Amino acid sequence: MTATSARASAPSARAGAPSLRVERAYQRAGYRVLAGMDEVGRGALAGPVTVGVVCIDETCRSAPTGVRDSKLLTAARREALVRPVRRWALAWGVGHASPAEIDDIGIMRALRLAGRRALAACGIVPDLVILDGNHDWLTDPAEVGLLALTAAADPPPLVRTRIKADLSCSSVAAASVLAKVERDALMVRHAPAFPAYQWEINKGYAAPGHRAALAALGPCELHRRSWNLTGPLSLGEGVAAGVAAGVAAGPAEGPGGSPDEVAESLSDGTPVMVHDVLQEVGFDGR
Repeated sequence: MTATSARASAPSARAGAPSLRVERAYQRAGYRVLAGMDEVGRGALAGPVTVGVVCIDETCRSAPTGVRDSKLLTAARREALVRPVRRWALAWGVGHASPAEIDDIGIMRALRLAGRRALAACGIVPDLVILDGNHDWLTDPAEVGLLALTAAADPPPLVRTRIKADLSCSSVAAASVLAKVERDALMVRHAPAFPAYQWEINKGYAAPGHRAALAALGPCELHRRSWNLTGPLSLGEGVAAGVAAGVAAGPAEGPGGSPDEVAESLSDGTPVMVHDVLQEVGFDGR
C-alpha cells in the first residue's frame, strides 16, 4: 500500500474498524480457541456458496491493518490482505458447496456443508465459533438437544451468532475476506468457458448482463438449476412463488454495493424465515 492510499483509508478505518473486543471477552469466559466464520455467495445464481473461517487464540494480537468486512473493501485491498490474514491466524480455512449440492440439499444445508469443510481445512477444533448473522446454519439440529438421539463421535463446536459480526469482530471480518477472494477467483477462472454470463464481472450474481444471458441461453452446469434464475416478477408474485415452489434468485447488482453485500446486509437484520423468502425472490431490502 502506498503512503497516499494509507492516509486515504485511515479515517474510515478509525470510524468503523473491527476489533478483538468480542473475541477477548469469549476467551476470558474460557473459550481459548475461537473461530470467526462468514459466508459469501448465498444469493448468487451460479457458482458455489463459500464459507471462510479464521481461528485465533490469545497469542494472536491485533488483526492486520486494514482488515474489515470484505464488502467494504475493493478487490485489490481484499487480495492484498489474504497473505497477512493467513500469517496472523492460528489456523484458517475456506470451504465450498457446489451448485449441484445446493440444488440437492438446499441452501441452508449447503451452507452447513461448506462451513464444516472450512473447519476441517483448519486442522484444529475451535472451542467456539462466532457466526455472522442471526441464524445458526452451521449446527445440525439432529446433533443437539432432544434431537441428538446418539452422542456424536465428534460433537459440533459451540456456535454464537452475532448480527453484523463482520463489522465488529476482526476474526469474522478476516474470514469474510478469505471467503470472498477465493470465491471471486473461482468464478473468474470459470468465466472463459462461459463468456456470455460475464462471471468475471458479476461473479455469478444476478447482474443485468448475467440475467440477459440466462434468458437467451438458459443455464449451464454451474447454475443453481433449482432456483428461479430469471425472476423476480413483482414482490407479491415472487413471494408467493418462492413460498410455494421453494425457488430462489439472488438480488440484482446496484450502486449500493455488490449483490453479496445486499444479501449479507439483509441476512444480518431480518428474521431468518422472512429473509429466506425475500432472498429467494430477489428482493434486496433497500
